[in-house]
Order: sequence, then C-alpha cells, then structure tokens
Amino acid sequence: MARALALKGSKKLLNAWAFYDWANSVYSLVISSAIFPIFYGALFRVAEIEKVTIFGGEIARAPLISYVTSLAFVFIAIVTPLVSGIADYLGNKKVFLKFFCYLGALSCIGLYWFSLENIYFGLICYFFGLVGFWVSFAINNSYLPDIAFPEQQDGISAKGFSLGYVGSVILLVFNLAMVMQPAVFGITDSGGEVAEIKAMKYSFISVGVWWIIFSQYTFMHLPKGYKREGERTNIVLNGFKELKSVWRQLGTETTLKRYLAAFFVYSMAVQTIMLIATYFGEEEIGWGSDSERTTGLIISILVIQVVAILGATVTAMASKKFGNIRTLVVINIIWILVCIYAYFLQTPMDFYIAAGIVGIVMGGIQALSRSTYSKFLPETTDTTSFFSFYDVAEKIGIVIGTFLYGAVAQFTGSMRDSTIFLGLFFLMGVLLLLRVNKTKN
Repeated sequence: MARALALKGSKKLLNAWAFYDWANSVYSLVISSAIFPIFYGALFRVAEIEKVTIFGGEIARAPLISYVTSLAFVFIAIVTPLVSGIADYLGNKKVFLKFFCYLGALSCIGLYWFSLENIYFGLICYFFGLVGFWVSFAINNSYLPDIAFPEQQDGISAKGFSLGYVGSVILLVFNLAMVMQPAVFGITDSGGEVAEIKAMKYSFISVGVWWIIFSQYTFMHLPKGYKREGERTNIVLNGFKELKSVWRQLGTETTLKRYLAAFFVYSMAVQTIMLIATYFGEEEIGWGSDSERTTGLIISILVIQVVAILGATVTAMASKKFGNIRTLVVINIIWILVCIYAYFLQTPMDFYIAAGIVGIVMGGIQALSRSTYSKFLPETTDTTSFFSFYDVAEKIGIVIGTFLYGAVAQFTGSMRDSTIFLGLFFLMGVLLLLRVNKTKN
C-alpha cells in the first residue's frame, strides 16, 4: 500500500492505468461493434435463414443476441460485487483484473469455433467474452481515484479512452484488410467456408492475443490494491453488504445520489446503442451487396472510433470551461437528436453521417461520466465498493436497455422503433442531470 501511495499521480502509474484501455478496447470495437455483428449476420444469410431453434423454440437472430447480451449483464451485475468483496478482503484487486482479462481474451479466441451448428458453444464464448471485458473494465475503473488526484482524473480518463480508440482502430484496420483481401494473407475458401468468414474468425483470435499481450504493461505497474481493515465474517456476501453500505452513504451524499440516478438512465441508452448499433446497420440499412455491407459497416465503426478520440479530448476541455454536468447535459441532448435521426436512416450515407455524430458524443460521455463519478465520491479508501456500485448500476441499466430493445424489435418486427424508445432515456437523463448540484464539479 505504501508503494501505491508513493506512486499516486505519477506519470508512469497514470499511463499504466490508461494503457489497459489500449489492451481491452479491441474487444469493444472488433467483437462488440464491428466484426462479430457482421460475422453473426453473415452466418444466417449464408444459411438463408432468419431464425434459429434454441432451447426448444424458434427465435430471430436480432432478439437472440440481444437476449444473450442482457443475460450476460445480469451475470455481470451479480459477479461484480462478489469480486469486490473478495478483493477488499484480500487487498488484491489486480489478481481479479488478471483473471477476468484472461477469461475475456480466451473467450474471444473461442469465437473462432462459433457456428450455427455449434450455436450453444458460440453463445457461451460470446457470453463470457462480455463478462471478462466488463468485469475487468470495472476493476480497472475502481483504480482511478487510487492512482490519480482529483485534478488529474478528467484528463487521464479521457486519455484512457483515447488510447483505447487508437489501439482498437489499429487492430480493426488490420482485420479489415484480412476480411477484404483474405488471399493476401493466405486465407482461401475451404471446407465449405468462404475466405471472408474465415478471416473474420481469425480476427477473433487476434483480439484475444492483443488483449493478453498489451495488458501485461498495466499488470506490471498497477498496485495490488487496498485491504480494508476489520474482521470479515462472510467474504462471499461481503460485496453485497458493501453495496448496501454505499447505498446508505448516498443518503447523505445528495450530489452523488442525484448524479448516479442520471447516469443510470442515460447510460442505459448509451451502452445499448454501443452494443446494437452494428446489428441495426447490418439489418436496417439498404446496402447494395454483401461486400458493400461488410465494408460499409466496418468503415462506419472506424469513423466512430477516430472521431471519438477527438470527442473525448474536446469533452475534457469543455468540462474544464463549463463544468462536468453542463457538458453532460449538452451531450445527452445531442444523443436525443441522434436517436430521432436514426429512426429515419435508409442509405449507407445516412449511416455514415450518424456514425460521425455518434463518435463525437460516445467517447465524451464515457470518459466524462467515469471521471465525474470519481470526483463526487466522499473521502474514502474503499474505492472498489463505490466503483462496484457504479458498475452494477450501469450493468442493470444495460440489462433493462438490451432486453427492452430486443422486446420492442421482436414485437414490432423493426429495430427502428427501439431507437425512439432509447431517445426517451436520454431525455430523462437530461432532466435528472439538471437536478445535480453544478457547483461541485
């Protein structure tokens, strides 16, 4: 602990923490946003089916992946506080950061064997890829107040997201080259499988390898974490007791409580959009051919990532001038307009324009939300519990968002109606943010 305190605020420690975004953001981009959604849709198109029989019933591809995603986040919301309690007892957050990092990375590699014939195995790998990414991301987030002083947190949070965008774009460009020109990489049609599909499978392996290799720098420099004082009688359930303790503390932390309510609502919509945007583009946009669909969707995701680097930086600058809450209000208003615009998307150009706008606000809202929460925390060394609470709130929101999105899409037969539904959450977010005490950010 003494070493961690001595290093707090140092350039080396801050960079090591931010570099984990470089390591794991390739999952968020390649698996969640780009290659996997295209691969998933291609499997159904090649088989010339829209529904699959699973657990004794038929379900369309879009609701299926939405429901599996929702179930994964239920699991994440339960596991995160368990990990928090055990980590506090052991005083070693880093061992759990490593475990979930490797779980996610190996699950990405396992997606190589995803097929409609092996649908259960494939969905399990998809499930645990989500678990590994989000739980390790939550643990890394909990380090922020440990390694950075309040005046450093907005900047280093934005730097982390920017590093993540840069690193993930580099790997996505490489994977795009493989998918578009598989022969150049020695990938050919074989075993009844087209080269482009095989190239997508190789991209899943590249994500797992990248994640494992580059996370080592973070593991090398981050401290183990704090060990909370006092006797522990139930290590397993302690995380839930800590969540209850945080909930009680919110009674006296009005600003933090109001901010969390707003974050819960608008984050529900942000994370759902991040998870389903490519599925929406793959299914709802009028692409001329399968090749144009693949290229167009990946280019759209690249646009989002490149613009998001600028968005995170500009948002950090705006927060210094106008304050965190005012800046978040403006970003939420832009998201409302994006949702309305998304309802009317028809052509690839419409989708590209939407991607550019989303990129600006996506990086900014994620980085600023994380650092704003860190600023509002009371004086405490129990940062793991507070960030566990933050993460559980976010994940419960994602469960609700993805489930409702899938339900609306299944009921109406169109994903477009769900975009307006998500816009209402951003409107509620604006109203709740206006209640937060703006003098404390």
